[in-house]
Amino acid sequence: MQYPGINLLKHWLKMGLNLLLLVSFAIGLSAAKPIQISRLPAGNAITDGNALLRYALPIDNTAIRDLQDSLEDIAGKLRSQSRWGAITGDISRATRIASDKQAAILASIPSDQQPTAIALLDQIKTALPDLQAANEAKDRSQVMTERAKVLNLVGQIEELMVQQFPYEVPETYRNLPQLKGRAKVEFTTNKGKIISVIDGYSAPVTAGNFIDLVQRGFYNGLPFTRAEESYVLQVGDPPGAEVGFVDPKTKQYRAIPLEVKVKADLVPVYGITLEDAGRFREQPVLPFSAYGAMALARPDTDPNGGSSQFFFFLFDSELTPAGANLLDGRYAIFGFVVEGKEVLKELRAGDKIESAKVIEGLDKFQEPT
Repeated sequence: MQYPGINLLKHWLKMGLNLLLLVSFAIGLSAAKPIQISRLPAGNAITDGNALLRYALPIDNTAIRDLQDSLEDIAGKLRSQSRWGAITGDISRATRIASDKQAAILASIPSDQQPTAIALLDQIKTALPDLQAANEAKDRSQVMTERAKVLNLVGQIEELMVQQFPYEVPETYRNLPQLKGRAKVEFTTNKGKIISVIDGYSAPVTAGNFIDLVQRGFYNGLPFTRAEESYVLQVGDPPGAEVGFVDPKTKQYRAIPLEVKVKADLVPVYGITLEDAGRFREQPVLPFSAYGAMALARPDTDPNGGSSQFFFFLFDSELTPAGANLLDGRYAIFGFVVEGKEVLKELRAGDKIESAKVIEGLDKFQEPT
């Protein structure tokens, strides 16, 4: 079995340790390895999967990013002393951008999609006064609700800006399924439903493999094999001796390469951890800083040995302080839970995925060439 291991991590961190100790995957009773500690740059971790997905879109439009930044920043100000005056400034800035920078925003959108974008901008302009009203009432819950509505509209505009998939997967991996964009998957579990966004922009091979397995019905009826509070919930181990997917056509275990996209890079890094590549200080586009991150499990000794097993990361700020999360760059995130986090919190080992299905984005899925 492939799974993440953890040793006294909570205890050490609660005593004031500011680094997340190296956690590793293991098969069976593999020998323990020396713990490695690395100091990564400090910063304010983004803990919202939806925000991470918005920032991961391969677009280059300063105006829409400034609009997004103004709204994303509100969450941090609500967490720290509820800075209502500063939030008013963010809303005013967003209002000015939506009105004054409309032409700059539309410049990145294909002409046939511009009427849609204009309608979305009009909705943003209409929604921002409601956000300000909630702020003036100092209603923290309503501010978050109204902010989420506006950011959803901003995200839709940003998605219109992506006109084509921005790079080619290396030829070595074109024998594997790919997701050239994004898809949504709905999990029906015995505790309720979960919806995830699968991000092929950042991990097309890992995401493509997952969508292919969902389409095959591979996960239907599989139990969660491991659950650790505030750490991981894992699934995808098929019945029998195999620990991953065996292609019925080739009779071979389908191995998926480690695939991590770094913020500064056009294409992902394949087949090697960022640490082994000498890039452990660089930040992945999709980090382990949001509850419900989905990542491919793999054997501890083989970065290219993942297949069907994956885990939901149950983010806990005590376990993953900003800039000190050593899972980043070692495992490939390919999506985030966007609905049903309350269900995810209730799932335990022995619970089941009753069914998994692609509900959006299947047109972005590409069979192996």
